This record gives sequence, structure tokens and C-alpha cells, in this order.
Amino acid sequence: MKKKSKYIVILLIAIIGINYISSITFKRIDLTKDKRYTLSDATIAIVKDVDSPIVIDVFLSGEDFPSEFRRLQNETKQLLEEFTSKNKNIVFQFINPLEDDSTRDRNIQQLTERGLTPMQLSVQESGKASQAIIFPWALASYNDITVTIPLVKNKIGASQQDLVTNSVQHLEYAFADGFNKLTKPKTKKIAVLKGNNQLQDKYIANFIRKIGEYYFIAPFTLDSVSKYPQKTLEKLKEFDLIISAKPTEAFTEDEKFTLDQYTMNGGKSIWLIDAVAMEKDSLYNATGSNFAITRELNLTDFFFNYGVRINPAIVSSLYSAPITLAMGEGSESQFQHLRWPYSPLASTNETHPIVNNLNLVKFDFANQIDTLKNNIKKTILLESAPLTKLEGTPREISLEVVTQDADPSSFNKGNQTLAVLLEGEFTSVYKNRIKPFKLQKELNKSKPTKMIVIADGDVIKNDVFRGEPQELGFDRWTGQTFGNKEFLLNAVNYLLDDNGLINIRSKEIAINFLDQEKIADQKTSWQLINILLPLVFLSIFGVIFNYFRRKKYTN
Repeated sequence: MKKKSKYIVILLIAIIGINYISSITFKRIDLTKDKRYTLSDATIAIVKDVDSPIVIDVFLSGEDFPSEFRRLQNETKQLLEEFTSKNKNIVFQFINPLEDDSTRDRNIQQLTERGLTPMQLSVQESGKASQAIIFPWALASYNDITVTIPLVKNKIGASQQDLVTNSVQHLEYAFADGFNKLTKPKTKKIAVLKGNNQLQDKYIANFIRKIGEYYFIAPFTLDSVSKYPQKTLEKLKEFDLIISAKPTEAFTEDEKFTLDQYTMNGGKSIWLIDAVAMEKDSLYNATGSNFAITRELNLTDFFFNYGVRINPAIVSSLYSAPITLAMGEGSESQFQHLRWPYSPLASTNETHPIVNNLNLVKFDFANQIDTLKNNIKKTILLESAPLTKLEGTPREISLEVVTQDADPSSFNKGNQTLAVLLEGEFTSVYKNRIKPFKLQKELNKSKPTKMIVIADGDVIKNDVFRGEPQELGFDRWTGQTFGNKEFLLNAVNYLLDDNGLINIRSKEIAINFLDQEKIADQKTSWQLINILLPLVFLSIFGVIFNYFRRKKYTN
């Protein structure tokens, strides 16, 4: 008896000891194959030094969600728990803004005014179809500053399951990016080039406003380079990145040499170039047509030396965004969405952080890019669909094309490169050439740097409606939002990212879903199996037990 009591006492002490150790020690173990709950080093670096609370309100809450979005809800909760385990100053709560019928409409209005637009879903469960409204957003607040964090990653043509898979893959980056904006002060500077008749401010306002959340932005003109070349270059070198959005006037040799030396000094750049002069607005005339001609910007040798060539040919594709035209006469006319091959929709199979999990990007009268062999690393970021053809210039473009049947066999040029990333040590365009002017220090080889060339200036162009810039990538006629804004933002963040945060976008997570149709079809069968099978096993066990019991006591 004493020996037995001794073991009980030891067991109790051991249990108490284990409970005490577990109360002061906490360890989370990620057993998932894709390590979805293991935060990246870049994310940990952002959150570890947060010294005051980041309060997160997640509006992805409710009971009538489709099963796919309940999965997103759970994944969001588990990810936030992982953030909290790294820093106790990160606190979160789930709020259902639609729970109370008396405040439902007011909450919808207030959230929508803050840019948190609701999402309407089709719910198909148990063989029944219904509609549900959710708010797939979170608000993160830190020291009186609040940022919005999108929880759903939209993609044109994606099913609800694909939508949730894309969203789960994007979650860590979405929260890490939001925390980074809250806690890290702006340090990098971006120059928006002016002086070569680039897009007016109102046409790039939406994107500039967005990157202004991350970086300092200022216009920069090269007009003074002819008189003060050294001073102009020194001023330009103060910027970490330059953006040239659809220049339409040729660059002088003085300007090109300045831009070349900016690159040689490690400056990064994004070029949105139209090699063909053609605007959709120019077709809205009495004839419904206009001529597309080559646009001479004096940049051919500039890009050729760096490893790319923008050809003056229009990319026409069967996989494209529609054009909206009024069809009919007078009061009988109606707006219709019609096939328009000159607005190709671009994507890629690359898993590069700039384009991984990216929505389709809309181009207008895009041109084709050739990549040339040199020492520069080239990554194709965006390309047209396989059913593509190239149309040379000069050429008449007419709205009549919407009434003509397309011949698929003529769209036989395959995928065409529309945007490319260049990385490495660039050779100066002016090496072994007479320089336009003297500089204190001329470089023929660059420091390691990066450049992105996009063969369409309209990729960055937002619509203007009643004098107000609209959301970049949003088509108010069809209600679709393309990936232009996200693509350009990813591009800027990649070029200026020193801590590797943008690389989180290439993280791949596999999400498995149940087949809802099978669930509905086989629901009754499985219910019967779950109810009857245990009873059958229990009956068999009872029979066997009684048999052996009788046999034992009979003998």
C-alpha cells in the first residue's frame, strides 16, 4: 500500500511539474508540409521591434459563410495567432458588422466609405443555393494611424475555391505589408519624370497616391541638363527610383546621357514606353478610325544596349478586354461590351514575387519586346496569351473590327513579351562613344541595379470621370478590376525592397477543399453509415462477447 501511495505522489508531482513548465514555456510547432504558419524572416524583422500595440479588427466574421470562406476565416485567425506569439503587442479581434440588424445598413455604409467594399457570394451547400455578403477586410491601427488590409485576392475568372487559395497564399504578405507601413518611416524617394510630354498628373494620380503610402514622391524634369548637366545628375541621384510614364517627345542626347549615368550609379527605373502612337480616344470620331504610326523617342540604342528592344508593332490578341460602344440609333442605342483585340490581357507562369498570384493586367495598343543576349539577367514578367498576332505600322485602326469575325488561325505568333525585368551590372550606352558633355566622374559599368521595361504607357493610366481620377485597373463599364495597380506596386516594391518583404509573395500554399456536390449527393448515405455502422459493430461485439462468456462459465 505504501509503495502504491509513493507512486501516486510521484505521479502527482510529475503532473504539477509538467503543468508549471508548460505555463512558463510556450512553443508552436508548424507540422504543415508547406510551412504556412511559419513566418518569414522578413516578417519577423518587422514585428519583433513593435513596442506599442497594433490593434487589428478583422471583419471576416459570421456564421453563414460558404465553407471555402470559413477556411479563409480560420487561416486568418491562425496566422494572427502566429503574429501574436512573436510579439504580444499584436492583438486582434473578429467583428461581424452585419450581426445586428439595427446597425447593419449603417455599418455597411461606414465601411464602404472607408474603402472597405463588401463582397457578395453564392453559397451552395446541402444542395441549396443562397447569397451572402461579407467584408473581407481588416483594419490595423498603431499610434493613431490606421491602414486597411485586404484579405481576399481577386482574380478574374477564378472560382470561390481558387479565390480562397490565392487569398490564403497572400495573407502573410498582406499583414506584413500593412505592419510595415504602420511601423517603418518612409526613407526611399521616387522621381516621376517630366519634360518629355509624359502622362498628365491626373492620369497617374491613383497610382502615385498609392505608392505615396510607402515612399516620398516628387516630379523631376531634365530641362536643366543642357545648362547644368553635373548639377542635374547630382539632383537625380538623390532619388532611389525614377518612373517615366508614357513619354511622347523624343529624349535628347543630353537627357539620355544623364539617365544612363543615373543607372551607372545604381539608380533603378521603370519605363512605360509606347513605340507606336495610337490612342483609343482618337477612334471616337465620325469615321471611327485613325492611323497608328511609329513613335520616335530616340531610345532604341538606349534599351538595345541594356538588352531589350521595343518593336513598333501592335500586339493583337483573342484573349483581351472588351471595348464598350453605343450600338444603335438615337434613343434606341445601347451600350454593349464588344470584342476588342487591341486590349490584350497579360499574365505569366512565372512565380517571381512581382507577378506571382497576380490578376490579369490590361494593356492598350501594347508593343512587343525582344530580349537580347548580354550579361544582364532578364525575367519576363508579363506576356500575351498564345492566340496573338503582330500588326506592323503604319496601319489604320478602325472600330469596325468589333463587327468582324476573328480568324483564330491568323493569331499564330504565340506568347509575346510585354514587360521584362533587367538585373545586373549594366554597360553604359556611351561607352566608347563621344559624350554629349563632360562630367566629373563618368562610369562605363554600373553598380548592381535593376530596371523594368513595359511596352505600353497605358498600363499606369487611370480613367478620369467627371474630373476625378478613378481606381487604376477598374473598368466602370464592366465592373471588372484588372491587376495593373498591384503589378506596378509590386514592381516598385521589388526594385526598392531591401528587407526581402516582397519575396513573401512567392510563397506557395496548397489548400484542399471538400467537393460540395459530392457532399450534397452522398449526404444521406454517409449519415446512414455513421449511424448504422457503429450499431452493427456493437451488435457483433455483443454476440461474440456473450458467446465466449457462456462458453467460459458452461465449462
